[in-house]
Amino acid sequence: MIQLVPQLKIFLAINPVDFRNGVDGLAALCQKALAADPFSGALFVFRNRGGTALKMLCYDSRGFWLITRRCSQGRLRWWPADQQTPIQTLEAHQLSVLLYQGLPDQAHFASVWRPLPQDSDQATSSSSSGS
Repeated sequence: MIQLVPQLKIFLAINPVDFRNGVDGLAALCQKALAADPFSGALFVFRNRGGTALKMLCYDSRGFWLITRRCSQGRLRWWPADQQTPIQTLEAHQLSVLLYQGLPDQAHFASVWRPLPQDSDQATSSSSSGS
């Protein structure tokens, strides 16, 4: 089972791909067109030309997972348009939004890292015990 955990590296292929490609075709595309290692354990996300489906490819050290997500209605409302690079990274929570035809660039997420507020009681007790 694939879990969308924050530690998972997720890469989006910017250009649409031919969905007749299976595991071998998409793995070759990762190596040649995206200059990425399909055996790295990263999740690679591809879309079709019409923007009505996604294919995701991931290697888990035992074999490849090939997952297809086809929209029942409508099409994907968001996809990066930067043609400078063939691949773009995405966070796990952004992919969750994308899978449900949402807009990851407009969703409001908490910062990836936030400092914890210092508790004044803990700070004073630790400084007084060291004296």
